[in-house]
Amino acid sequence: MTAQQAEAGLGEAGKGIAALIVACTVWGLSPLYYAQVRHVPPLEVLAFRTLWSLAFFVVLLGVQGKLGELRQPFAGVRATWMTFVAGALISTNWFGFIYAVSTGQTVESSLGYFIFPLVAVFLGRVVLGERLAVAQWMAVGLACGGVMVLTFGLGVAPWIALLLASTFGAYGLIKKRLAMGPVLSVTAEMVMLAPLALVWLVLHGSVWPQGWGTHLLLALSGPLTGGPLVLFSYAARRVKLSTLGLGQYWNPTLQFLCAVFWFAEPFTVWHGIAFPLIWLGLLIYSGSMIVQERAARRVASSEGTSGTVVMNP
Repeated sequence: MTAQQAEAGLGEAGKGIAALIVACTVWGLSPLYYAQVRHVPPLEVLAFRTLWSLAFFVVLLGVQGKLGELRQPFAGVRATWMTFVAGALISTNWFGFIYAVSTGQTVESSLGYFIFPLVAVFLGRVVLGERLAVAQWMAVGLACGGVMVLTFGLGVAPWIALLLASTFGAYGLIKKRLAMGPVLSVTAEMVMLAPLALVWLVLHGSVWPQGWGTHLLLALSGPLTGGPLVLFSYAARRVKLSTLGLGQYWNPTLQFLCAVFWFAEPFTVWHGIAFPLIWLGLLIYSGSMIVQERAARRVASSEGTSGTVVMNP
């Protein structure tokens, strides 16, 4: 690799990190936006988010000249069914988050996104048969301990957090089996969900909700959903996997800060025990992922070197 290539690679990585930070910051601060539409029922907010997200992605694909590729997710029964399931999972996840913010439970929604990586690891082991290192089992155990502490202390399981983590984890499993880019697949998911959203709004007489101001606020849900996804996809192609994983913790951290310091939601002694347990689990998990990635890179580098043929002059 020449010096110019190395410099260009560092420049691309820097752009990727910047895109990752912006994407996760928008996601993390999104409770501030959804708090502005608390007067709209959560299912109506979800319906408008679906429709405006579809509009955003269709325009984006049109600008990229890729609208014709939208036939790909519907090429067969299996692909169509998986696209619908993925759409149902992400829609359920969105609803859980919107409901959490509208009912003053943003602390719990942040908990869901904190434990999501550990739930994803567990699902990978159970569904895909992936092997887990000892450190990763420890991380999953600490997350389970945190959930049990909250269940015992508060007298009820953190159902919203579990819903968010499990639906997002299952969504990730489905996406791994869809051979298409994230923008194209999300657009296809919204295409399938849009008729349901329209029917819901028509039946509830909410096609034009409570004046221009509210409707403009709801229209913002499209770019607020699609913009960070585009930035995240841009980052995923330019930064290391460990960097991508660690950067995502910025999202629930900002959600947590919004909940405690802006919305003044209660943070009990049980939260004070459970959250550090989960944060410790994430720290252990992240450390193990960094070690694994470095080991894999060393192996790849070693194989590349051993496979090089040296030509004598």
